[in-house]
Amino acid sequence: MLRKITLWSILIITSYGLYGQKVKFGKISEEELLEKSYEKDSSASAAVLYRNIRVSYKYVPNEGFMITTRVHERVKIYNKDGFYYATIAERLYKDGAGDKEKVNGLRGYTYNLENGKIAKYKLKGSETFSTSLSKYRNEEKFTMPNIKEGSVIEYEYKISSPFSYNIDEVVLQYDIPIKQQHISVSTPEYYNFKPVMKGYLGVTPKYTKESGKINFQTKNRQTDNNVTTTNYSSNTVDYIINTASLDMQDVPALKKEPYVNNMNNYRSTIKYELQYVKFPDSPLKAYSTNWEKVVKTIYERPSFGQQLKQTKYFKDDLTAILGNVTTETEKIGAIFSFVQQRMNWNGFHGYNTYEGVKDAYKEKKGNVADINLILVAMLKKAGLKANPVLISTRNNGVPLFPTREGFNYVVASVELGGNTVFLDACNKFTKPNLLPTKTLNWFGRSINEDGSSQEVSVLPKKLSKEVSMMNVELKPNGDLEGKLRKNYTDYDAYVFRNKYNGVSEEDYLEKLENKNNGMEISNYKTVNKKNVSKPITESFDFYLENQADIIGDKIYFSPLLFNTLSENPFKLDQRNYPIDFAYPSQERYIANITVPSGYELTSKPEDVSLAMENNMGSFVYKIIDQGNNKLQVMADLKINLPVIPAQQYEGIKQLFKKMVEKETEKVVLSKI
Repeated sequence: MLRKITLWSILIITSYGLYGQKVKFGKISEEELLEKSYEKDSSASAAVLYRNIRVSYKYVPNEGFMITTRVHERVKIYNKDGFYYATIAERLYKDGAGDKEKVNGLRGYTYNLENGKIAKYKLKGSETFSTSLSKYRNEEKFTMPNIKEGSVIEYEYKISSPFSYNIDEVVLQYDIPIKQQHISVSTPEYYNFKPVMKGYLGVTPKYTKESGKINFQTKNRQTDNNVTTTNYSSNTVDYIINTASLDMQDVPALKKEPYVNNMNNYRSTIKYELQYVKFPDSPLKAYSTNWEKVVKTIYERPSFGQQLKQTKYFKDDLTAILGNVTTETEKIGAIFSFVQQRMNWNGFHGYNTYEGVKDAYKEKKGNVADINLILVAMLKKAGLKANPVLISTRNNGVPLFPTREGFNYVVASVELGGNTVFLDACNKFTKPNLLPTKTLNWFGRSINEDGSSQEVSVLPKKLSKEVSMMNVELKPNGDLEGKLRKNYTDYDAYVFRNKYNGVSEEDYLEKLENKNNGMEISNYKTVNKKNVSKPITESFDFYLENQADIIGDKIYFSPLLFNTLSENPFKLDQRNYPIDFAYPSQERYIANITVPSGYELTSKPEDVSLAMENNMGSFVYKIIDQGNNKLQVMADLKINLPVIPAQQYEGIKQLFKKMVEKETEKVVLSKI
């Protein structure tokens, strides 16, 4: 199905029957091909004209119930940006034991209007691709042929799944409009699912019931006087099929906004969480209904809880590590540093071990669980109160209700002096209480030795800082020459290290020069680029042309020079989801500017000091005339919370609006 799905905070009109009729595959109209734009959203590069998703169960003799998901979509492409939607991808689950989901019955056509007639181009096998993404995921992808501006594409296929306990999350909204869609999910009475609605669409499913039958055929062999006969008998079991359906029209495209950890957290979907299975003449089998059961199931897996009990493989190394340390803080630092330097992450997430801790330790390589469960086990063996913490990464979404699938990561935690220290040894640039930014996803679940758990916040509280100091000379012709020194601390340093690790200095400087309008950089130097215990410092000399407007006997220039924020990133009138900055931060700029002799300051932006309520954020801006042709400019932006509630959107929007206004105001120099 279409990818890159986003959200919108608007109610949708739903109706039953009027727009639920099935659109016949292949019946394309000339009106659809002539359509130049989407009537209710002229900015849309494409639109789904029709979408039909039907999820149902089918009983297969000797195998049991299978899930079939039938997909039929018709998409109009208005311009070249819409070509993206001509590639469709489905991710399919496999269990590693041979069972896997499959795509069957794929057919598709591209329709174009050529010389006044409708021409259609068939999707060929050479335009479909199968890829193994990981041990548990395959991908089926296809690209529709002969795409042009104005094309209509149409495709249908079905996904067969042997995993009857799991219904994929049903998407209700894309990042392009949907004119009409019908969604239905039909389940046999033996499976009890709890539907969980997510997002901002005001929709209510319609529920119906119908009868289903399972036909069994059994055979019985009898031997009498050395003669074997086979008798066949048929049996029928009646059961109830429960169906939830939605008929929807004019579903709006959901616009992306900056500072969102993952739009999928707010995407309107229906998730079906299995509560229990009850077959005739069989006991009830319960599944995830609360966090205690979820955590217990995870903890009891051989690839999780049992791994924490293995300690012999690191016994000698741990003795050596602890030989010269005494305090708990020293123990934590020494063990963490050892595991971080010894182990190498293989690129795979997950809370289940991939190699197993013993083999991973020997090979010095493993997935997230291999490495961080080794870390937890060593901390425990050293007498520290350490626990694993389950986390969902930012691109995996926030687990809002109890589910095993909601987590895809695990880190370590240690109780120290009444506080919790979080640790992740998979990245070479983390340190105690500095987890990778991808894990800063609101909260995790800490698992105790008895299998119980509690929710813990993983959001950082300490300000990470980027402080810039510049000494600049403004030339009479508008050019700039100066020196810049920047300090990065904590997460700002972490981001810098990870972004530019492995990037040559030459490539980095070329990008930096291009980013700053062709700046010429010389004498570049960095300090502590790999020493995570200290801030990173970078410094360089620079020359930049045409940074001031010279009109008559006046010079106009932006006092923050190339550091000016020229556009407010927050544009929507309203916002229904939180503003997620990942971590608290401070950006502070101080520029000492020498202006040309023979000029005097005749106008400058007024100083401003703004603060949001409850100290969520602030902005301070000052320009000081120091005399002797010298100005000092200071701008200081603080975001004191990693996540700001949606209710405070207007406050953060106004803060950034005022900041843009002040930073784009000009200083005016007049010739004496």
